[in-house]
Amino acid sequence: MCGINGVFAYADKAPAVQPDEVLRTRDTMTARGPDGAGLWMAKDGRLGLGHRRLAIIDLTEAGAQPMHSADSRYTVTFNGEIYNYPQLRAEMEKDGTTFRSHSDTEVLLHLYRRDGMG
Repeated sequence: MCGINGVFAYADKAPAVQPDEVLRTRDTMTARGPDGAGLWMAKDGRLGLGHRRLAIIDLTEAGAQPMHSADSRYTVTFNGEIYNYPQLRAEMEKDGTTFRSHSDTEVLLHLYRRDGMG
């Protein structure tokens, strides 16, 4: 099972999130995700996301996380499995969605882009 973490500077006067803090907490979970590691920091410094990857569905680098939409508007880190993702993906491909990976996480990312919080 992957390991995910995040640090959010909640209050307006909170100091910016430090990448080394996100990396330290992410890397305490190395055993949960021995196949790779990722880090994303918001441009405004208020959020950092870390991911330790246990590659199961898409074993390529295209399935790495945190994962970004093609336009970089959305970023997600996800731990779980979407069992019906092939059907959801096929539906979205019929509507013209282009995928860069074979990951269920990318399906989640496109669903959020399309439907929002629903």
